[in-house]
Amino acid sequence: MCAGPSSLFARARRKTDPLPAWSQHLVWLAPLALSALAGCASRNDLYVLLPGKDGKTGALTVESQGDKRTLDTPYAAARVKNTGSVGGFTTSEAEVKQDFGPALAAQPKRPVSFFLYFISDTDEFAPESKALVSQIFAEIARRPAPEIVIIGHTDRVGSMPYNDMLSRRRAERCRDELLKLGIPKIRITIAGRGWREPEIPTAQDVPEPRNRRVEISVR
Repeated sequence: MCAGPSSLFARARRKTDPLPAWSQHLVWLAPLALSALAGCASRNDLYVLLPGKDGKTGALTVESQGDKRTLDTPYAAARVKNTGSVGGFTTSEAEVKQDFGPALAAQPKRPVSFFLYFISDTDEFAPESKALVSQIFAEIARRPAPEIVIIGHTDRVGSMPYNDMLSRRRAERCRDELLKLGIPKIRITIAGRGWREPEIPTAQDVPEPRNRRVEISVR
């Protein structure tokens, strides 16, 4: 019985597990588009390492029956053949788009994070952050079923309980701005972390504008 594309995907993926955290920048191209060419009697798994938006790549080792090859440059590729051997080659952006365009287009959009900053001891936006609200809304509108996570932070001025409350208020302020623009409340999760996750570590009672922030992640 011929293996369908989904089973081919599962079989090949197990050979790469577990992947480290930075593998989010890797795009693994399963043999979905190749299964019709390869036929059911032979194996022809293909792996291609794509660069992230910043142009950087991680690394991926493809191993089969003792033969292995490490991919660590943009568009490096490896093919596991029916014999179990691993062959390496380099493809190109144009070839990837031609061969895997539909598969890439079907991928969910990558998460995007925005940072909004606040006036000291308030939930009022710093002037440079006010204009970002419309950009965040535009990013949310591009996603058919967005999930928004809003995390508030503070600097180390004041007590921990007070800053826990203040960080929550800042997250709520951002949520309320999005609700005004028509974003459904069910799509938004909020939390306050106080001073526990500073962008810039400081001593107690040292004001730091870069720590008075909210991170909004859209995925």
